[in-house]
Amino acid sequence: HRRFDYRPKADPYCQARYTFCPTGSAIPVMKEEDVIEVYRLQAPVWEFKYGDLLGHLKIMHDAVGFKSSLTGKNYTMEWYELFQLGNCTFPHLRPGMDAPFWCNQGAACFYEGIDDAHWKENGTLVLVTTISGAMFNEMAKWVKYDNETGIYYETWTVQASPNRQSVIWFDSYECSKFIQRTYQKLADLGAIFKKIQTNYTSIILFSGEPIYLGNETSIFGPLGNKTLAAAIRDFYYPFKPHRTVREFFVDLLKIIDRVILNHQFYLFYNLEYWFLPMKFPYLKIIYEEVPLPIGNKTSFGV
Repeated sequence: HRRFDYRPKADPYCQARYTFCPTGSAIPVMKEEDVIEVYRLQAPVWEFKYGDLLGHLKIMHDAVGFKSSLTGKNYTMEWYELFQLGNCTFPHLRPGMDAPFWCNQGAACFYEGIDDAHWKENGTLVLVTTISGAMFNEMAKWVKYDNETGIYYETWTVQASPNRQSVIWFDSYECSKFIQRTYQKLADLGAIFKKIQTNYTSIILFSGEPIYLGNETSIFGPLGNKTLAAAIRDFYYPFKPHRTVREFFVDLLKIIDRVILNHQFYLFYNLEYWFLPMKFPYLKIIYEEVPLPIGNKTSFGV
């Protein structure tokens, strides 16, 4: 996943149904001698709307919580889509524009408080490590860098087969990856993590070797490939929001025809388009263990 020099301003066309980070605040500077508890937070995606529904499918959202011993204050930090998941996964086909239009930025959100009921009821709220205020402040600097340079949400992991050792063509870049990066940064700073199992959700597409197609200019520009441009637009069209149940099922049949019967998928990754020759089982949602990182005891003391 590519890093960028800066975060571009979001286009006004991109509108979120739910406000991004509504109670967000700046990350505070902690006293170096503070002792801060770090919590693993996980709950079903869209729990506020659907309760535990997506939890049964193991489609989970991850965050991290902090509690200061000196002040007693709690904080939550997470990373998610600015304009909801659908906009990050598929583009808009706007009238008068040849190229698909993407609203796919993701960003970190930090706010005071931990909603215990939200995380505990259908998910996880568990202590994973304890750090010093000095380590927290170093982590905060890293979060700023990570947030300014890793700006695009990517829903899909793409790999060659369900085998755990198979080639990963493209890695996802979503909430769980941010939490894993945060844990790794804390481990690099000297955090010692508890020995507990940590599982994360991945949505995987299975594909043969991807074929590079080009970027927006080379495909959709004045000297672009009109046939390829039309094929990409045609592929994305059935993924649009649906107004009626009938419309949904008509488009679902088109998606099945393209992806499963004709083994086709067009992926937008790092501002470039790729063709994926899809393979059985085509798509899988997994809830897989990724161990907590091993701490480096020599960096910082608590």
